[in-house]
Amino acid sequence: MESAEIRRRWLSFFEERGHTVVPSASLIADDPTLLLVPAGMVPFKPYFLGEVKPPFTRASSVQKCVRTPDIEEVGKTTRHGTFFQMCGNFSFGDYFKEGAIKLAWELLTTPVEHGGYGLEPEKLWITVYQDDDEAEAIWRDVVGVPAERIQRLGKKDNFWSMGVPGPCGPCSEINYDRGPEFGVEGGPAVNDERYVEIWNLVFMQYERGQGIGKEDFEILGDLPSKNIDTGLGLERLAMILQGVQNMYETDTLKVVIDKATELTGVAYGKAHDSDVSLRVVADHMRTSVMLIGDGVTPGNEGRGYVLRRIMRRAVRNMRLLGATGPVVGELVDTVIRTMGEQYPELETDRKRIETVALAEEAAFLKALKGGTNILDTAVTETKAAGGTVLAGDKAFLLHDTWGFPIDLTLEMAAEQGLTVDEDGFRRLMKEQRERAKADAQAKKTGHADVTSYREIADSAGATEFTGYTNTEGETTVVGLLVNGVPSPAASEGDEVEVVLDRTPFYAEGGGQLADHGRIRLHSGAVIEIRDVQQPVPGVSVHKGSVQVGEVTVGATAYAAIDVRRRRAIARAHSATHLTHQALRDALGPTAAQAGSENSPGRFRFDFGSPNAVPGAVLTDVEQKINEVLSRELDVHAEVMPIDEAKRQGAIAEFGEKYGEKVRVVTIGDFSKELCGGTHVHNTAQLGLVKLLGESSIGSGVRRIEALVGVDAYNFLAREHTVVAQLQELVKGRPEELPEKISTMLGKLKDAEKEIEKFRAEKVLQAAAGLVDSARDIRGVALVTGQVPDGTGADDLRKLVLDVRGRIPSDRPAVVALFTTANGKPLTVIATNEAARERGLKAGELVRTAAKTLGGGGGGKPDVAQGGGQNPQAVGEAMEAVERQVVETV
Repeated sequence: MESAEIRRRWLSFFEERGHTVVPSASLIADDPTLLLVPAGMVPFKPYFLGEVKPPFTRASSVQKCVRTPDIEEVGKTTRHGTFFQMCGNFSFGDYFKEGAIKLAWELLTTPVEHGGYGLEPEKLWITVYQDDDEAEAIWRDVVGVPAERIQRLGKKDNFWSMGVPGPCGPCSEINYDRGPEFGVEGGPAVNDERYVEIWNLVFMQYERGQGIGKEDFEILGDLPSKNIDTGLGLERLAMILQGVQNMYETDTLKVVIDKATELTGVAYGKAHDSDVSLRVVADHMRTSVMLIGDGVTPGNEGRGYVLRRIMRRAVRNMRLLGATGPVVGELVDTVIRTMGEQYPELETDRKRIETVALAEEAAFLKALKGGTNILDTAVTETKAAGGTVLAGDKAFLLHDTWGFPIDLTLEMAAEQGLTVDEDGFRRLMKEQRERAKADAQAKKTGHADVTSYREIADSAGATEFTGYTNTEGETTVVGLLVNGVPSPAASEGDEVEVVLDRTPFYAEGGGQLADHGRIRLHSGAVIEIRDVQQPVPGVSVHKGSVQVGEVTVGATAYAAIDVRRRRAIARAHSATHLTHQALRDALGPTAAQAGSENSPGRFRFDFGSPNAVPGAVLTDVEQKINEVLSRELDVHAEVMPIDEAKRQGAIAEFGEKYGEKVRVVTIGDFSKELCGGTHVHNTAQLGLVKLLGESSIGSGVRRIEALVGVDAYNFLAREHTVVAQLQELVKGRPEELPEKISTMLGKLKDAEKEIEKFRAEKVLQAAAGLVDSARDIRGVALVTGQVPDGTGADDLRKLVLDVRGRIPSDRPAVVALFTTANGKPLTVIATNEAARERGLKAGELVRTAAKTLGGGGGGKPDVAQGGGQNPQAVGEAMEAVERQVVETV
């Protein structure tokens, strides 16, 4: 049975039994504590935690998941993989243990011809939690599983929690006996290689208290509503139903291995090392395609780094297998054709996926060449020094400059017999990331405890947003935090977070910055609002300070936003939509939105593109946007089912999570996007849009920055003033400026070359005099001296080599000349072969001189260069060089 059929049967079975089929959520987790979705229940987490009321009592899904903690084990074993699909069925206060157990048994054992999976009942073994008599009785007495095939296990194996206080409960696992060829008998308690777990049923019935680990925590009592969360690994079931040894031989991975074999000529099953590489390629390429399909782009942070890491491991393993050219295109094509039946959006978005993947491969192949040279040099130096550990700063350099994921450096170093100072590398990475993370984490609350916000949501409900139609209105204070702590009241000067029952303030989201404004209580108190966030779904938290009076929970108030700011942001947001559509028209659907920020009078728009956008194309895009403004198109928003929005062709932003109902913003006949932000009513209100330019912000991602309305006009006015000043200077019309300025710059460059030539000749004229000044130090001709300040390093080197060349080759010679450039001393020292035979090496002499100058330097034995901070020490440096010559010879 193919994987696509396993998926189809799962969803069909549960839909027929009253479950709402929920499409797989994006791999981009809608959870500040997660980068990617690692489990099938993650999209349902808000329902289990009570943050949001579930819109159904029964649900079923097949969720895409990615886990990467054991990435270095992928390929080395056949059990580790990064991407998998988790089939789940969920009950929210509906059926419980007996219902879940009977459904699972029915689906697994019903014959294939009747819609089930057709597993032999006698090959299924059950485990239950050690104290769960109820579950064991259901399996034994209701389902009819013999008691000898039911085993009890402890908390570590058969009890589930999220690792933090919250819902928890016992598990019951269904295991399949693969037969004696996979190990000794005795059930899953004895051998989990033979008895493979295929389905885990979690019975959420208790509330967990504080504690650590899987076993050391307290059970506080029963939950008010009992829930069911189950998960069946699709790949594991496919392994059994397809009669293969492991998941790498199942239909969706074996075809990728076969393609890698075709591209490299290396057959699977012939050798351990090549098998490892083939498995890495198959797993990582499938994961890469699924991540790119959900809008992840390669980068050096977060989920972008996860993608870059696995893609580059895949590419390098193809090189190890013997591939010499680009291979990603054919591998991506194979994955899309294989997974496209289950996820049709992969075919729909094929071009963008291929573009991103090919760009990353090209970037890495280029980096691999340069980075490998750097690594080889570092390895040679480490071994020459008798070391066995590659320095952390070398690993950091490879990561930061050449894009080498740390595990790639670890692998390549290990191949050379070295380990890597991972602690040093991670310390440098931490220092690099800390500053950027601190601001964002504080603003969004990130991993912070959001219990207080949840309690407000539970008692007062979600905040009603009135800002689409109103900029001010009556409201009530339903929650208050002072300096992050819940409080019944706040006084003048306090920093507060205020929750209202209804608000015109837009909470930051979807790329749009939050509204500013004031909340005036009927008591006379005033709160200045500087930011609005939603730390838990549906609850708008207004952050600001009390300007006057006392604020109390329950007080009535009047909330009013800064209308001027809102209108400026709305203009920017509408301009972003126009820019998005114009770019797609110019570059194709691969120019998909990858992020944005809409602020007063300006916006930035990130989009997918493997290459820079030509200036002419950017000009055309800008012209098209402004032509749309002149058409005075109406802008309107409508809430509709998401399927209807897709049918109408509305564009959705990658990575955003959408509900069953979505808001669609339409701009005339030009643009249609899913969007929750605020906009103008007509394109004429934008006035003018000026694109300032575009740049790269990561592999395959470009950024446009632009101005809107008055800000755009002011920019053009300043530009006009500059043009007028240039006209006056060069005496030409605006259209003549580029040619006239280019001519002037050409003449200036020619003049600089002449000056440089004259200066070099003047410096070299001093060579004869310097040779005549050579002093004999125990048979060595020593030339020291200081040339005019401002002499460049290249000219100084030429002079030193010229002086050395004028001294007879059979006479040992050392030439050490000094200068000062930009306020800092510089030295170049050269020795001839006769001097080196007597132990005089330029690199050693430079280090001595540079140390005296307060700096450093180095080079080869014949010529070396150094510098420092103290130009007054040049005389001392000359003396130090002379002393070393005396001591050496």
